[in-house]
Amino acid sequence: MRLLAVAFRRLAGAAVLLVLLSAVVFAATTVLPGDAVSGVAGVDASAAQRAEVRAELGLDRPVTERYADWAAGAVRGDLGRGFVGERSVTDVIAARLPNSLLLAALTLAVTAPLAVLLGLWTGLRGGVADRVVSTSAQILAAVPEFVIAALLVAVLAVWLEALPRVSVIPLGGTPLDVPHALVLPVLTLSAVGLAVATRLLRVSVADTAATPHCEAARLNGVRGVRLAVRHILPNAAGPAVQALTLTTGALVGSAVVVENVFDYPGIGRELQLAVAARDVPMVQGIATALIAVMLAVLLLGDLCTRLLGAREGHRR
Repeated sequence: MRLLAVAFRRLAGAAVLLVLLSAVVFAATTVLPGDAVSGVAGVDASAAQRAEVRAELGLDRPVTERYADWAAGAVRGDLGRGFVGERSVTDVIAARLPNSLLLAALTLAVTAPLAVLLGLWTGLRGGVADRVVSTSAQILAAVPEFVIAALLVAVLAVWLEALPRVSVIPLGGTPLDVPHALVLPVLTLSAVGLAVATRLLRVSVADTAATPHCEAARLNGVRGVRLAVRHILPNAAGPAVQALTLTTGALVGSAVVVENVFDYPGIGRELQLAVAARDVPMVQGIATALIAVMLAVLLLGDLCTRLLGAREGHRR
């Protein structure tokens, strides 16, 4: 019951935060450089034509009134229509977001076990192995995503010719129809995620290994895999979930860059196209959807951490 109460409070807080952040996004898109009217009416349109288009798009109304109408529609699942092509924003998100979620899921499937193994290895062994892995992770975390992508393309796509340079998906198909097109984006994001998660997990494992509970286990002759499985992992499970949650958050921002580098048909690619076209409703809807996904990940991670902590406390 206590966990349910916490979940309800966290959910309510996330809903309030989503409203506030969506309002910030809505307000920010009204003051950004560039004019959406020029993209619709054309740069050579007269002042009268521009005024007419502005009225048709509803941009002559106060921003608070426009936000109120947009928020009311969002509650019903209607995020409006884009200025370019008059596509339904909700339909675009529904079509592209699953592709991005698939990319994130595959990345986590690769990153999570590797991060746990490296975190355990470096956190328990220390010494040269710890310094090498930690330094490598720091260097990798400092390298921009597009640089990692370019290096992978140069080696795997250009030199070895083993993979396609871009993630071309057949019209009407899904990324799963061409799984080889997912390899380079997943490898790029995995490098970014591994750099973040390994450092966080290494600290968690080292702190857990230094607790009196683990020191007592060592004095009783518990070593190696048995120590890790029976004493380190159960106590480090909560921090590990937090580390993977933060890694997922980092991947959200990285995915926008990676999807554009590989022309992957995800929500990040649509966001970049909408920004370039000054398609304000599309930018507002996609940005809000990404915020909602991020808040959902953080909420789930927080609840899992609390659940693991409660079970550990009960076990003790």
